[in-house]
Amino acid sequence: MSRQLAKRLRKEMTDAERILWPHLRQIEVAHTHFRRQVAIGPYVADFCCHAARLIVELDGEQHARPESLQHDAERSAFLELRGYKILRFWNVDVFKNKSAVTDAIYSELAERMQNPPPGTRVARSDLPARGR
Repeated sequence: MSRQLAKRLRKEMTDAERILWPHLRQIEVAHTHFRRQVAIGPYVADFCCHAARLIVELDGEQHARPESLQHDAERSAFLELRGYKILRFWNVDVFKNKSAVTDAIYSELAERMQNPPPGTRVARSDLPARGR
C-alpha cells in the first residue's frame, strides 16, 4: 500500500516539494543521492537519502493539528528506530527562505557522511568541501 501511495505522491508533488526537489538533486556529497516519496515500512518519506539515513519532510499547516502531531511523532519514532534522522521544515520556509533550508540539509548530510550511520561505507577522501 505505501509503495502505491509513494508512486501517486511522486506524480502529485506539492508546490514546496517541487521547489526543493531540484536543489536536493544537485547536492554533491559523495556516495549520496536523494529520492522522493520513498516508502519505508508503512510510511512515505517526502525525501530520503538512504546512505546518510536522512529524511527531509516538508510540512503544511495540516501538520499543526493535534491529530497530525501525534501521527508525526509515531512516524518519527518508527523511522528513528531504523536509524533515520528526520529534518522537518514548514512549506513556508521553502517558499520564503529556500537557501536556509538547503544549507541546513547540506550541513546535516555532510555531517552524517563524515560520521556515517552504522552499515554505511564512505571514503572520507571522496567528500567535497562544499558542492552544489
